[in-house]
Amino acid sequence: RMLTRTPSVVAQVFLLLSIVLVIAIAVIQINQQQILSPGLKYGIVLDAGSSRTTVYVYEWPAEKENNTGVVSQTFKCNVKGPGISSYESSPGALAKPLDDCLNKVKERIPVHLHKNTSVYLGATAGMRLLRLQNESAANEVLASIQNYFRAQPFEFRGAQIITGPEEGVYGWITANYLMGNFLERNLWRTWVHPYRKETMGALDLGGASTQISFIPEDPEEHFNSTLQVKLYGYNYNVYTHSYQCYGRDEAEKKLLALLLQKSNASANVDNPCYPQNYNTSLTMKYFFGSLCTQSLRPANYYPNQLVNFHGTGDPGLCQEMVSLLFNFTACTDREDCPFNGIHQPKVKGNFVAFSGFYYTINALNLSGHFSLNDFNSSMWFFCSQSWAQLQFMLPKFEEIYARSYCFSANFIYYLLVHGYNFNAETWPQIHFQKEVGNSSIAWSLGYMLSLTNMIPAEGKLIQLPLKPSLFAGLLVFLTATALLCLLFLVYLCIVSHNQKNVPRIERVFIPE
Repeated sequence: RMLTRTPSVVAQVFLLLSIVLVIAIAVIQINQQQILSPGLKYGIVLDAGSSRTTVYVYEWPAEKENNTGVVSQTFKCNVKGPGISSYESSPGALAKPLDDCLNKVKERIPVHLHKNTSVYLGATAGMRLLRLQNESAANEVLASIQNYFRAQPFEFRGAQIITGPEEGVYGWITANYLMGNFLERNLWRTWVHPYRKETMGALDLGGASTQISFIPEDPEEHFNSTLQVKLYGYNYNVYTHSYQCYGRDEAEKKLLALLLQKSNASANVDNPCYPQNYNTSLTMKYFFGSLCTQSLRPANYYPNQLVNFHGTGDPGLCQEMVSLLFNFTACTDREDCPFNGIHQPKVKGNFVAFSGFYYTINALNLSGHFSLNDFNSSMWFFCSQSWAQLQFMLPKFEEIYARSYCFSANFIYYLLVHGYNFNAETWPQIHFQKEVGNSSIAWSLGYMLSLTNMIPAEGKLIQLPLKPSLFAGLLVFLTATALLCLLFLVYLCIVSHNQKNVPRIERVFIPE
């Protein structure tokens, strides 16, 4: 009996010790984890697009700043008025609209962190066009912004015009970053590279340019047109191209210029892409003042002369006119060269289409992903409506956008199907969305990640007292010890119980 009691006591002690150690290690791990979270850091990016400026505020955990890329959007504000390139003749007038948004931003970021918060302004295609047209005017606009931010409490890191390929790649980084294609949290709450996760292509439609970015089937073959991006210790070869003058607004100006060119009566022009019974008067400068339409200007060009456009709501004719905006003959018999003589590898995998793509799809009462047939029938139905009917169909009615959705839908169709070579089979791989969670899909987050050097090799978000592998090993070892002790105790109980129940057999002596 003494022999069975000793192993039983030893097993109980080991069981108790294992349970106490498991709890102790877990408590230390959790408490230390909380101690190492010294608050947040902030950054501000102004996306100065051709049609408007948007201010984004981003935040990330302050610890190990350069060893983690975990950034989230915490606030967004649309600056009232047009894009910064429209202030070429009065750069000083920029301050007032910026003030409204910046005052809200100041309330969002704790005052003691203002001076350590970096502000970046990235200008896109509107300013790229202005710089080509009038470099000194573009420089004055940027200088005016520099002066404005010198008086702000933040750390201004400069206003720059970003290139088309940069805009494309930053948009691609943002989309994939938000979708968790670069990093994910594993069982031990550590950020790691997802196993075999495919990246998504990115389609961005702005006011003055449009971008396509994706990883082609064979990046080596398209070496000249791919950019190498290093993210979290991995290399990605991204094909990207930006089409200047193929943004929504500039493309529509080209359409108006072509309609005027084809019309005999220069003062009154039918527009098949405007809704039936819609009428508007536009100055010649409105559509001929741009660099994108310069080559279409008539000999008798008077900037202030008015042209009356009358909407006829004719989907077939609208489509025909939109097709003229693309040069499909520049690429004869070459599959990897869809339009304007630009080389492009075959589209591959899933794509996310944001900005102008999303807003147009939303106006057609579509969302997410859908078939090409569904898109075409919605477009045809929308384009056949009268101006009066449209006012009841749109969730948000603003004249300047409402009159142009039919054109935008046809333009998107031609760009995606005849331009980028999506077909009925690959079209459903395009997801039209504007944000993931609370973060907008825009080039600005990718820009922020790059500028703040927050795209490092993989790193832990929070430093724990024990390495995850050691923590896991100890947990497994101690749990196994506890289980073995428990099984041994159960075994001893059963053996002891059986011994008690053995019946005593009286020895019977049978007399001889």
